[in-house]
Amino acid sequence: MSGGSVGDCEALIVGAGFSGVYLLHRLREAGFDARLIDAAEEPGGIWYWNCYPGARVDSQVPLYELSLPELWRDWTWSERYPGWRELRGYFRHVCDRFGLWPHMTMGTRMAGAEWDEGQRKWRVTTGSGETITARFLLPCLGFAAKAYVPEIAGLETFAGEWHHTAHWPQQGLSMAGRKVAIVGTGASGVQVAQEAAAEAAQVTLLQRTPILALPMRQESLTVEQQEREKADYPAIFAARLQTGGGFDTGRIDASALEVDEEERHRLFEQQWQAGGLRFWYANFADLLTDERANRHAYDFWRDKTRARIANPALHEILAPSEPPHPFGTKRPSLERNYYEIFGQDNVTLVDLAQAPIQRIVPQGIETADRLIECDLIVFATGFDAGRGGLTQIEIRGRDGRSLTTAWHDEVTAYLGYAVHGFPNMAYLYGPLSPSGFSNGPTAAEIQGDWVRDLLVKLREDNFTRFEADIAAEREWTESVAAIGAMTLFPRAKSWYMGDNIPGKPRQLLNYPSVVGFAMICDEVAADGYRGITLA
Repeated sequence: MSGGSVGDCEALIVGAGFSGVYLLHRLREAGFDARLIDAAEEPGGIWYWNCYPGARVDSQVPLYELSLPELWRDWTWSERYPGWRELRGYFRHVCDRFGLWPHMTMGTRMAGAEWDEGQRKWRVTTGSGETITARFLLPCLGFAAKAYVPEIAGLETFAGEWHHTAHWPQQGLSMAGRKVAIVGTGASGVQVAQEAAAEAAQVTLLQRTPILALPMRQESLTVEQQEREKADYPAIFAARLQTGGGFDTGRIDASALEVDEEERHRLFEQQWQAGGLRFWYANFADLLTDERANRHAYDFWRDKTRARIANPALHEILAPSEPPHPFGTKRPSLERNYYEIFGQDNVTLVDLAQAPIQRIVPQGIETADRLIECDLIVFATGFDAGRGGLTQIEIRGRDGRSLTTAWHDEVTAYLGYAVHGFPNMAYLYGPLSPSGFSNGPTAAEIQGDWVRDLLVKLREDNFTRFEADIAAEREWTESVAAIGAMTLFPRAKSWYMGDNIPGKPRQLLNYPSVVGFAMICDEVAADGYRGITLA
């Protein structure tokens, strides 16, 4: 699915996920000579790379789709939480409907980029050695574009097969009858474990920190049901812009401490039965700011979860009496039968807090107290979230300084779009924007429209250059940290804070409110794009 050679263009978009394809559509619609490249063979972003067994989204449709009527009028889903195959089909639908294929070159990786101040243009090199010149460089790489595989001694000696969930073989692989070891119990670990438990001879989960997973409550959808629901789509899409995370409802407008135990339990139960992430994003207003309120939510989760774990000996490992961190300060994963699989004879749980991994040997994984024999190791160990996708590419700005160097000690950016010293570059769905707290389509539309409007402003006023002011960049970076300090997020070691990558500076990498972010960005635009120098 390649559009051939890219050639020079006005705006080069890198990445064919929601942000990339939406921005390409909006820029082409506005008359810009915009093109898109992506290392993947098909559009879909994370849904191209995430093709491991059980991979599916944790935001329900129609929230997890673009709001443009010409896209949803003739599109329907088979499930409330679609899997990767159906999501890939959706991206093909988007590209078909908007005629984007001629402007996209798939299978082309950006290897580096360098700013030419004299020409006021970016020179981008691809993995094949091609050079592309563009006035504007618009990376849309996503917040989870660089997979993290921990350094474990002996991995190269392993006689079996190993894969990170983000780099699963595109042709797939069977786990039937195999001995599977899964390292990590985040979202992908939970999803793979549920699939492996149904067919593998032996599944061993190696858990560092218990995942506080929530019941997905998957639902099959009919065409007739969705056609009825579509009457409400415009209101649903309008409402998601007024929420903290781009979902269907805001939080309960009350403190968990202001109601009595009976009412608190009733409201907890209501969100729990609704399923999905609602127990996280639609809960009491002080869930993520007050430790006492948070503890009530954790205790409710713990008791609900323990009731599903058949072996009482696993209660303290999977749902401990004391919370491993405040509930919701790590993104909850959605599960369907995760806690039930531990009652199966072919599933074993290893608590790495008690028996850490020592090394990998040809036969499997050695922990402090045993050898785990396996022929397939699945690394469900996450990403260098936020910065990783951008810093793994050699991007050099105005003074030849690389973005990797600029962000070595701290990620800094204005509005989570622009970095001082890197003119005419605006990234989307990256650090210091709401990315990790927002579902993709919501952020793609908010940010894509804002960047389009900025480029239209430049064109209308005959400007050819923009750059974030260093003072505005510092103010925004500090404001994100200050907001984070008012929450419980710093109390957890998480990818939200950069803790999952050894040596990574610790900071809150995401702005924690979609509606707040959108309001500020609109104010900045209305004020002549204050904080950005136009020339």
